[in-house]
Amino acid sequence: MSVFGVRQALDPEDREACFAVRREVFVEEQGVPQELEYDAYDATAAHVLAVREDGLPLGTGRLLLGADAVGKTGGDASVGSLGRLAVTKAARGLGVGAALVRAVEDVARERGLTAVDLHAQTHALGFYERLGYEAYGPEFPDAGMPHRAMRRSL
Repeated sequence: MSVFGVRQALDPEDREACFAVRREVFVEEQGVPQELEYDAYDATAAHVLAVREDGLPLGTGRLLLGADAVGKTGGDASVGSLGRLAVTKAARGLGVGAALVRAVEDVARERGLTAVDLHAQTHALGFYERLGYEAYGPEFPDAGMPHRAMRRSL
């Protein structure tokens, strides 16, 4: 098994690596239109990046904070919104996704948030449930795929 690390993506090279992973997973693999995949929130969100020892990007996720998150969390500014979690096909099953979720939660704690919300593709509900998230509300479509809202208190 390859060893990987997870860090906050603070410099332009790391941010570009995050966008490249998202392009591979969401745009190329899942067929999400590129104009839906990238949005204004990318500029203000906290991004995390998983990289292999040799520097190859394996996965990414982002955390929306404050006003950016409120529309997705039911109006509670103390709740962050985890999104755009993506792991490259070659890296799946190695624990990268779980490590990215925990890294996003660490950022949320550092920013003083009380919980993290997310909108999970329904096929991924079990993954998030194993990490302590609980689904709430009805199923809804996002980018043409069924999703459920989920939350974990920190």
